[in-house]
Amino acid sequence: MASFKNLEKPLSEEKLKCLLKKYDKSGDGKLNKQELKVAFKDLGLWFCGLRAYQAMHHADKNNDGLIVNDEMDVLVEFATKWGFTLV
Repeated sequence: MASFKNLEKPLSEEKLKCLLKKYDKSGDGKLNKQELKVAFKDLGLWFCGLRAYQAMHHADKNNDGLIVNDEMDVLVEFATKWGFTLV
């Protein structure tokens, strides 16, 4: 997977969603905590395990351990607190 650590351009909400969805290793359209951790690491975030835990706790509304399409909006909104620039 490509690294986005040197990402300097602001991300639109849709672009961030697309980037996160690329980490869906199983191809089922859902992100688990490990996939989020890898995505956050590649996006240059520190404390990726903690961030993945926080994101799951905040965005996984049905507590199934997966982020699905309707929860992705909540995840992206939550991720803006970590310095992602959305346009």
